[in-house]
Amino acid sequence: MRALRITGAGVPLEETDIPRPDPGPGEVLIDIAAAGICHSDAHYRAGRPLPRLVPVTPGHEIAGVVAAVGEGVDVPAVGTRVGVHYVVSCRSCVRCTSEAEQFCPDYQMVGNTRDGGYAQAIVVPAANAVPVPDGVDLDHVAVMMCSTATSYHALRRGRLTPGETVAVFGVGGLGMSAVQLARILGARRVLAIDRDPGRLEIAESLGAEPVMANGAAIDADVDVALDLVGVPEVTLSALRTLEPRGRLVLVGITQKDLTLAPYSGLVGPEREIIGCNDHTRTELDDLMGWAAEGELDLRQIITGTVPLEAGAVNGVLDRLDSYGAGVRTVIHA
Repeated sequence: MRALRITGAGVPLEETDIPRPDPGPGEVLIDIAAAGICHSDAHYRAGRPLPRLVPVTPGHEIAGVVAAVGEGVDVPAVGTRVGVHYVVSCRSCVRCTSEAEQFCPDYQMVGNTRDGGYAQAIVVPAANAVPVPDGVDLDHVAVMMCSTATSYHALRRGRLTPGETVAVFGVGGLGMSAVQLARILGARRVLAIDRDPGRLEIAESLGAEPVMANGAAIDADVDVALDLVGVPEVTLSALRTLEPRGRLVLVGITQKDLTLAPYSGLVGPEREIIGCNDHTRTELDDLMGWAAEGELDLRQIITGTVPLEAGAVNGVLDRLDSYGAGVRTVIHA
């Protein structure tokens, strides 16, 4: 079957044929209908960091249809539409049973430590196949599997409560979902901060107050800020918007050092900086429910589709690396 592979740091994805996998005991084979292109994939391609398995098929935003099941699998059945929870874990340790499976000692990541969705099919544990409600578009489901889920996890990590104000720094794929989710969770105000007028226009249509990122101070009483960019200057700007006891959640991937004055930035106002990594399986069920009810709508977030071809996908990753225009692009195998 056709697949796109990471073969080394800084090397464009390579198109190749690999064997179509067979599901083993407890596994399902999924024919991939849609695979979202995440900024993390651009980082992995560049070696920031390099995936732990190389060569590897990247792609961790995946949706499709169950094509075959392995021994012992009753659910999901062949023909079921599913998304793929990309965190593969033991499901029995104390971390897995306390909604922290991303810290399981046996953690694996689809598209990083095992082959992912830039291919025509994939095998995953049956427990990682998330049933999709009728009427929910598989392109949307693919994006929910990381972009939307990570934003939801970030808002939960930030302990957002109804009536609070949220500032979303960077309204790309994650940010657009964060705007909608903050509203669903009861935020009084949602600020969308970005340097792209087109993205700000979309965010405004989703219920956010658009703020052009131009280096000026942001005049707002923010309770929860999400840094989805991963640039130290943005992180510090987000920190400065916080009210006393405000919470800044860091999501964007960066290897750069962050320098701040602990007393004025954190200790005096009792602010918090909180890390956010991946998401949990139970959070995906919440997203499916909101999507089925029409509260979560990703039509404006998916701004492009491309075929499963190296040139097309490398072009999208190049754009993401340069923080170019557009929001989320989906691959159709």
